[in-house]
Amino acid sequence: MTTYWSLGEIPEDFGPSAITIGKFDGVHIGHVEIIRQLDDISQTRGLTATVVTFDKHPAALFRPEAKPVEITGMARRIELIEHAGVQTNLVLPFTHELAALSPRDFVTTVLITALHAQVVLVGHDFRFGAHAEGDVQMLRALGVELGFDVILIDDVSTVNGQRVSSSQIRVLMGEGDVEAAGALLGRMPAVRGAVVHGAKRGRELGYPTANLSQESTGLIPADGVYAGWFTDDGVRYPAAISVGSNPTFEGVHLRTVEAFLLDASLDLYGHVVIVEFAARLRGMVAFDGIEALIHQMDTDVLDVRKVLSL
Repeated sequence: MTTYWSLGEIPEDFGPSAITIGKFDGVHIGHVEIIRQLDDISQTRGLTATVVTFDKHPAALFRPEAKPVEITGMARRIELIEHAGVQTNLVLPFTHELAALSPRDFVTTVLITALHAQVVLVGHDFRFGAHAEGDVQMLRALGVELGFDVILIDDVSTVNGQRVSSSQIRVLMGEGDVEAAGALLGRMPAVRGAVVHGAKRGRELGYPTANLSQESTGLIPADGVYAGWFTDDGVRYPAAISVGSNPTFEGVHLRTVEAFLLDASLDLYGHVVIVEFAARLRGMVAFDGIEALIHQMDTDVLDVRKVLSL
C-alpha cells in the first residue's frame, strides 16, 4: 500500500480512483466491510482503491478538551487499513485551511484534482466541507456535475442489531468489556508503547512487570486486571495486565499499563511493544497488606492461564 501524507505528494497521473472518506478510528469490522466493498468496486471498474482519512480528529483542532482518545494510533491504523486490502491511503493533515474549504472546494480540490475520483463510497450520515455543510444529497449533485458516482454504504450491525461504531467501542472500553469491544473491532483491543522503568514494586513481590510509557497509543480500558498478550519484536507472550494507579500503594497517581509475562523473563526496557486485552478478570482493589496482594496476584495468573487456555 502507498501512503501519502499530503495532497502535494500525490502524482499528477494518479488514478482514476474509487474513494471512501472517514476518520477510520479503530478500523473496526464496519470499516473493514467498507474497504471490502471499495476493493470490489475498484476491481470491477479498474480503479485505484483509495482511503482518505485525517491525521487527527477535528475536535483536536477546534475543541482539544473534547477530543476523544484514539482507539488506535496512526501507525497501527495505517497497518490495519493496508491489511484490509487498500491500494492507497491518503492521510490529510486536518488544518484550519482544510476545515475552511467549502463542500464544493473540498470535492474539487481533493476528490477531483488530486485523486481523479470516479466513485465515492460514503455512509448515509456523511458530512463534508466547512461547518459540515455538505451532505450526501449535495455530494450526489456534485457527482452529476463533475462526473463521479456516489454509492451509499449501509451501516454494519452485529448479530443483535447493534450498529458498529467507534463511539460504542469507546463506551465498552470505558466499562472494561474488552471482549465485546473486540467483537466490534474484529480483533483484541491493544495499546502500543515503549517499555519504561517503573517503581519496581512488582519485582519485589515476585511479579516483575513491563511498564508502558505514558505516551503509548491506543485506547486503554477501564482500571482493572486483564488476561491478554504481550508482543515484542514479533514474539507473542501470554500476560497478566494491570491497568490503573495501584491503590494498594500510597503516592501512586499516574494511571499505568503494566504487564507480567507468564513463563518468560526478558530485558525489555526501551522496546516498543504491543499489549492486547483478551478478557477482564477483576476490578482494581486496594488490599490490606502485601500478603493479600501477592495471594491475589497468584490467583490472577492462574485465571489468565484458564482464560487463554494455556
